[in-house]
Amino acid sequence: MESRNNKFVGGNRYSGPRTPKEDKMEMIFGLRPIIEAMLAGKVLEKIFVQKGARNANVDELLDLAKKHDIPVASVPIEKLNNLTRKNHQGAVALISAITYMPLDEIVTSLFEKGKSPLLLILDRITDVRNFGSIARNAECMGVDAIVIPSRGGAQINADAIKTSAGALHLVPVCREQNLKNTIDYLKDYGVQIVACTEKTEHNLNDNTVDFVGPTAIIMGSEEDGISPEYLKRADAKLRIPLLGQIGSLNVSVATGIILYEAMSHRLRESGYSSLNTFEPR
Repeated sequence: MESRNNKFVGGNRYSGPRTPKEDKMEMIFGLRPIIEAMLAGKVLEKIFVQKGARNANVDELLDLAKKHDIPVASVPIEKLNNLTRKNHQGAVALISAITYMPLDEIVTSLFEKGKSPLLLILDRITDVRNFGSIARNAECMGVDAIVIPSRGGAQINADAIKTSAGALHLVPVCREQNLKNTIDYLKDYGVQIVACTEKTEHNLNDNTVDFVGPTAIIMGSEEDGISPEYLKRADAKLRIPLLGQIGSLNVSVATGIILYEAMSHRLRESGYSSLNTFEPR
């Protein structure tokens, strides 16, 4: 981890390429322009294709989208017309506001430097502002990368970036096609998987989990929490104890709490006795 004033050396951050600062999500419309953008390596957030449209260009677009793991939505023409009044030819693509990073490169780089990765896996977080707040928490607490699914998550648009206070330009985001395979990959690499869930008797403050080692924390959907197939792969499950009558926290708040616990473990291990000053013992 490193602090904003760089007094916390010992670092846990991935020092690879950073994302460009784009103020808003731009669009590409038209089949050939979208195809050429993918061939040129442009990072697309999502592609909308007119429902029922089939021709050689549509087939080529769909094949390229699958190859580059870009989500495609089949929508009525009214949706496309709402996105743009220009001649879209049955296809509109949203240009990503960030550049997604390869998770394997980040993890490998951290291990090669002798650092202990702290990763955050988000399972179907769909609210844009929740996502932005979570990214802000992650940046403040020293997370090395945020892992999201290629489908079923919030779009990273101008609202997300604004809510993140710019954190989405600082913390690498990895878009993975299959989170189950990603979790298995991390476990094989020696990363412990910690699920933050109400479906356990183990409390966060019981100190049953050591966050100092390589760790990936999973946070679940606003609607139904962490998917069962991911929960059963977790090495540890922790819940945040609550004293009030409401049975759950907003996911961005819960993320901040468990990341603070992880950061505290790592600060103590690194010899920093004060979270305010980062002064060594």
